[in-house]
Amino acid sequence: MAMEIDSAEYQLRCQLTGHEDDVRGICVCDNVGFATSSRDRTIRFWSSDESNKRSYTTSKILLGHTSFVGPLSWVAPSEELPEGGLVSGGMDTLILVWNLATGEKIQTLKGHKLQVTGIALDGSDVVSTSIDCSLRRWRKGQEVEVLEAHKAAIQAIIKLPSGELVTGSSDTTLKLWKGAACIHTFSGHTDTVRGLAAMPGLGVLSASHDGSIRLWELSGQVLLEMVGHTAIVYSVDAHASGLIVSGSEDRFAKIWKDGVCVQSLEHPGCVWDAKFLDNGDIVTACSDGVVRVWTTHQDKIADPAELKSYAAQLSQYKLSRKRVGGLKLEELPGLESLRIPGTSDGQTKVVREGDNGVAYAWNMMEQKWDKIGEVVDGPDEGMSRPLLDGIQYDHVFDVDIGDGEPVRKLPYNRSDNPYDVAEKWLVKENLPLSYREQVVEFILQNTGQKQFTPDPSFCDPYTGSSAYTPGQPSKPVAPTAKPTFKHVPKKGMLVFDAAQFDGILKKVSEFNTTLLSASEQKHMGLTEADMSRLASILHVLKDTSHYHSSKLSDDDVIMVLKLLKSWPLTMLFPVIDILRMIILHADGAAVLSKHVNSANDVLMELIKKVTISPPLPANLLTSVRALTNLFKNGSYHDWLLKHRGEVLDAYSTCYLSSNKNVQLAYSTLILNYAVLLIEKKDEEGQSQVLSAALEIAEEESVEADAKFRALVAIGSLMLAGVVKRIAMDFDVVNIAKSAKASKDAKIAEVGADIELITKQS
Repeated sequence: MAMEIDSAEYQLRCQLTGHEDDVRGICVCDNVGFATSSRDRTIRFWSSDESNKRSYTTSKILLGHTSFVGPLSWVAPSEELPEGGLVSGGMDTLILVWNLATGEKIQTLKGHKLQVTGIALDGSDVVSTSIDCSLRRWRKGQEVEVLEAHKAAIQAIIKLPSGELVTGSSDTTLKLWKGAACIHTFSGHTDTVRGLAAMPGLGVLSASHDGSIRLWELSGQVLLEMVGHTAIVYSVDAHASGLIVSGSEDRFAKIWKDGVCVQSLEHPGCVWDAKFLDNGDIVTACSDGVVRVWTTHQDKIADPAELKSYAAQLSQYKLSRKRVGGLKLEELPGLESLRIPGTSDGQTKVVREGDNGVAYAWNMMEQKWDKIGEVVDGPDEGMSRPLLDGIQYDHVFDVDIGDGEPVRKLPYNRSDNPYDVAEKWLVKENLPLSYREQVVEFILQNTGQKQFTPDPSFCDPYTGSSAYTPGQPSKPVAPTAKPTFKHVPKKGMLVFDAAQFDGILKKVSEFNTTLLSASEQKHMGLTEADMSRLASILHVLKDTSHYHSSKLSDDDVIMVLKLLKSWPLTMLFPVIDILRMIILHADGAAVLSKHVNSANDVLMELIKKVTISPPLPANLLTSVRALTNLFKNGSYHDWLLKHRGEVLDAYSTCYLSSNKNVQLAYSTLILNYAVLLIEKKDEEGQSQVLSAALEIAEEESVEADAKFRALVAIGSLMLAGVVKRIAMDFDVVNIAKSAKASKDAKIAEVGADIELITKQS
């Protein structure tokens, strides 16, 4: 058996379609079949296709995760699970246990704060790792142990045949665990350790963002370093024959023997995972949504027609990425464009001929296009555009995430949407999506695009809009079945998460000095100890990358609330700003909720205080932003629903404020309310929010961003259906018409969305 695998070449056996987005993980289930996880939120279980011996067929689709699914682990059959089970981890921070016989989830394990990255079975215990830096052990559905196992995100975990556990992390190390004790740390990789596998009889394999794969003895000795991939290596696996397979961002699955790459399997997208089946076949998971099986067994190889079509698919994919003189090859005009005469002598035009770009110049005398020659990226063009993984980009930035993690490379082309680039890059690097705004800011600052307008249609990773809902056809049956909208419905909540912490502290201390120097207000002032406590609260809030693990005490929150109660109105706004950030902090928000859901509701008191007429713009701005941030935290949703009427009445005139930041904050509050009320199917609430949004949309003096968010709220509410009639009565048709005529592109687009909804029956 082993001999046969060693000498033969792997060829495509079959391509399995069904997933609607990147396939992220593979789990081999003994000889029963294998399971795959995907960004489309589903898990598919594949078993042999009785009608076609070469192929596999989906026998189960497991639905339950609310965002993309990553790691999978197989549970061998038992009395409780007659056909075995699966354990899956998701971006939604959950771990689900599934019964394969029924396809139902039988347990939900909640505890991780961020995306789950690894799952291993240790006897009947489930052990999981996450970007939240913790390793958690679960027994009979209960969390029994939590270890802060690494200083940075943990990316993978495996159990060795000898019983120990191994974790790999963004801190570039692997750790070997016996029970809760780390018995060895393996250092050597220069970047994130992303994938792990056991190499029977020898030790552990690791795949890294540094592009290499290492084989380690359990003593920490490196036995082999395998170099050949040109980008992040996401995964690695070993077979009893001694062969190793790895999957990478460079679009190849590589097969290694004795440390040497013996074959590379090319894919039309990055290879997130690759695993051996017992018979030596290889399964790969690709970002194009296709699962592929590769084999060396002659009788199992795909028929020539399928091999040919796959080769064509690959070359088409590569062409689509080829650039000529900085232009995309596929965007060049064809030869027919030379029928159009030039307008000046020497005018040049580049056209596509086959797989190349060819330049022509217009000859005025003879009235024809003269061929100049093939266009290649000239030395200056090529030299000035940096390379990453063999591809040229306009910019390749070094990004330092901090936390002792290595510097990462972020590629960007000026024609790309920075929001898409940031999201894809965070997914690729396995970093929390909450960094998205910071990455976009970074791109904009470093490419000099200060004026870029944020993309409010961002589909939140936890509630993404193109989701599969069981019981509906997974794709619209005909392309005309459903109009496509550019900006509605809005999914996910918007927050105000940028803060000038040094400015806040300076303002508080300036106000404090004023109070201390006035004899009748002296008692309100803060002591030296109070001030340093405040500084340390701000220090915690400033470190956003540790929001999931850092702590704020009851006393910290009480101190801020005391200032909100006792300080004069004119001095409140920096304190409200601190409250706004506490709301986004996991632990801070939990402590605060005790003071909100009690008899003396501190938030309602604050709202009444700052909206007394005439209100101060700075207090309105900070308090509306703070309320807007409450939506990000599910535990405040009941409060927001209960007090909706009072909150919206208190701030109802904000859209008339001469301060455009107040207008924007208010319309963001309205938009978040719309999203929540649609989700809760609250009709009375939806009609109140609709009329507030319509007021903003009709007011001439409202600035563009605020108007845009109000229009998105109107469109989303109408699309949800219950209040569409009311909107029609309020003459929404004319609002849509005037929005469509706006000079602001986004307002015009959402105007077109609303118009389309008004025409739907």
